[in-house]
Amino acid sequence: MKHFFLYISLIICGFSTYAQINELGVFIGGVNYIGDVGPTKYIAPNESAFGILYKWNRSPRHSYRFSYTQGNINSKDIDSDVPSRNLRGVSFENSVKEFSAGLEFNFLEFDLHDSDPKMTPYIYSGISYFIYDEIFIIDQTSRIDYQSSAASIPMVIGVKGRFLKKFIIGAEVGVRYTFTDNLDGSNPKNDNFETLRFGNLNSNDWYVFTGLTLTYTFGKNPCFCGE
Repeated sequence: MKHFFLYISLIICGFSTYAQINELGVFIGGVNYIGDVGPTKYIAPNESAFGILYKWNRSPRHSYRFSYTQGNINSKDIDSDVPSRNLRGVSFENSVKEFSAGLEFNFLEFDLHDSDPKMTPYIYSGISYFIYDEIFIIDQTSRIDYQSSAASIPMVIGVKGRFLKKFIIGAEVGVRYTFTDNLDGSNPKNDNFETLRFGNLNSNDWYVFTGLTLTYTFGKNPCFCGE
């Protein structure tokens, strides 16, 4: 039993060597939507977005990340290069309030206890839950039916670097595949609006957050096990 506790202690201390350092900060940027209304560009933020995020750096290569991000989304057919959409002339407005949790992976070693300059590309994914309005289109504009929610899968790529010892700045693009086809009012769930449905009813909508993150690092320095 004594050897068992010694073994567990060495494991815990080994984990601590790689730093349980925390990051807390903000996201500032823009958001755009991809779906059945308006332009078909993937990265084209047209509304502002902001959020807060927390990271627990489990090792120099990965961290657990939690965030809340929100922004308004809108699109207009008259801004599309697709002739059929342009002639249709539909527009909509909605909002996205997202809670996300997942794993961020660094391509390069990003040891925050090392005093040398640090920079690395990274990717992030996990699961998101977001709140939005169930809308429908009438007279070519959107109307709110009720508030709803759905899940989405975030796929984020970015690059980050440390400056002023305690701060980390990053730039990222995060595409979200959603489990709804009605961010734009093209496929309302309410069967009373069945005749108002249009577009590709077999393809779900997407939204994209693009912007900068700024986080402050804090936490204990790593411990090194002696004898």
